[in-house]
Amino acid sequence: MSDPFKIERLTSRPQFLAAAKGVSEARGAVVVQRLDRQDGNASVRLGFTATRKVGGAVIRNRAKRRLREAARALAPHLGVAGSDYVFIARMGTADRDWDRLLDDVKSALTRLATPRSAPKTAPSTPAPAGQDS
Repeated sequence: MSDPFKIERLTSRPQFLAAAKGVSEARGAVVVQRLDRQDGNASVRLGFTATRKVGGAVIRNRAKRRLREAARALAPHLGVAGSDYVFIARMGTADRDWDRLLDDVKSALTRLATPRSAPKTAPSTPAPAGQDS
């Protein structure tokens, strides 16, 4: 089976920070951030991170290994060409049941792949002060 696009890794801090400016979805034990690079390059770049809140170095590394494996299985099918993705481990990532972790990553990638409608705007005139509406 040939992948429709090449999968690469995010390697530098500025790449991770740029992806943080895109859209994100939190699902269960993972947060996935997506940035549409709009640079004409069809490759997908993936990055993985875990903060110290997740646990010690052993726990953080285990969480990142599990996220890498989940992304390796799902990104070729659910990733959007020309995007950067950052997978952020949450507290339960290292201990979460494997099938549930795959579901979390799959639902986050699916949600990020579908374009969002324009956000609903608030009414242009606020309610008068002192009155309950």
